[in-house]
Amino acid sequence: MLNRTGEMEVFVRAVEAGSFSAAARALGLTPSAVSKLVDRLEARLGVQLVKRSTRRLDLTPEGRSYLERSTAILADIEETEREVSEGGAAPRGLLRVNASIPFGTHQVVPLVPEFLARFPGITLDLSLTDAVIDLIEERADVAIRVGALRDSSLKARRLGESRRLVVASPAYLARAGTPREPADLAGHACIAFNFRPALNEWPFRVGGATVAVPVPRTVLANNGETVRDFALAGLGLARLGAFHVARDVEAGTLVPVLEEFDAGDAEQVHAIFMGHRRMPARVRVFLDFLAERIRLDRA
Repeated sequence: MLNRTGEMEVFVRAVEAGSFSAAARALGLTPSAVSKLVDRLEARLGVQLVKRSTRRLDLTPEGRSYLERSTAILADIEETEREVSEGGAAPRGLLRVNASIPFGTHQVVPLVPEFLARFPGITLDLSLTDAVIDLIEERADVAIRVGALRDSSLKARRLGESRRLVVASPAYLARAGTPREPADLAGHACIAFNFRPALNEWPFRVGGATVAVPVPRTVLANNGETVRDFALAGLGLARLGAFHVARDVEAGTLVPVLEEFDAGDAEQVHAIFMGHRRMPARVRVFLDFLAERIRLDRA
């Protein structure tokens, strides 16, 4: 009888580890045994799953599809065995979550103590990066994404939306003056992003129409948290999500400007996850918790 789940586990481990030798060490096998097992799997399926090189394993399109399905099946097996052995006990296990640096810092991290207090059996592995990750390659259970979603086979749960604000520190405004209309930005220092040019054209509602105003780039950064830090330091004006600077505005350390010209654009925020037939309990309770505790529509 074929041990298909065993083949799946070896294949997933090899991809995760990046090499047959690393997977062999983790599984207590020899590298040749792992290599032969993957060869046998490819021969049985009649397709190439990985492109082998001396440095890494690169997945073919068929390999990515097999990895995605194998990961889901193995997760279902693990969750089923846990439920049976623990008699429907509280959710347990490792939960890998990815979020952007600003959203993670200002929205997720403050909620972590409450979440872990509710679900002490869950171990949370939280990674913050402004790069859009591949859930399969990074082995993430949930990724929180701000902005338009790409076409994907992944599932999404809407957490809300957040408008954007043009803000500056009181010290900067005292020194440079407060812009009264979008055209005034040409004479101001502005803090820009170095990875997405569209973010450096700020939309405003002027004369009944929405216009994109290119802003002078005094200093640039590759993530929103650094842009916020620069604004707090008085380096210029910045345009950031309300979820990101709400506490600063409330504290008076950042001041919104040009609000009467607000274009009304808002960024959607979603939690992205794999569409498993049986969602692991640890993922389900985390998604429910985020939907309950995050209130972006008020931002």
